[in-house]
Amino acid sequence: MIDDQTSDAPADAVASGVIGIDEILRRLPHRYPFLLIDRADDFLPMKSIRGTKAVTFNEPFFQGHFPGRPVMPGVLLIEAMAQTGAILISKSMDVDVERHGVFFMSVDGARFRTPVRPGDLLEMSVDVLIARRGVFKFQGEAHVRGQRAAEATFAAKVVELPV
Repeated sequence: MIDDQTSDAPADAVASGVIGIDEILRRLPHRYPFLLIDRADDFLPMKSIRGTKAVTFNEPFFQGHFPGRPVMPGVLLIEAMAQTGAILISKSMDVDVERHGVFFMSVDGARFRTPVRPGDLLEMSVDVLIARRGVFKFQGEAHVRGQRAAEATFAAKVVELPV
């Protein structure tokens, strides 16, 4: 296969459609221990995205949730889906992250189906339901081993950051 792209685009912006960790770090303010997305792909601007997180035993929340039976907290599953949605909007709108942020607004209909444990690969699919005046409503699902682990409808807004 011959790569005929001759631009100065970063390595994670090539035709594969993969959004790598370098771009995620440019588009989200989150950092360890609260960054809950490692990569994304299947990006369709203003429509959908799929994010992934490799869940390891080293996650700080496993120490207390629960000793001897580690399970990823449901609220963090929702946060992982929300961060995936933030990447979708940030990339779709080419948000100037120095001046604007994507802020979580609401969550509805959250359901938790299958525990997420160390060693799991968490796959989050997020679809835009409504996009109006900088407010976005999403439908998200998180899957592990082909089984739905969580689902929720949530909203976020692009806001100007204080100077």
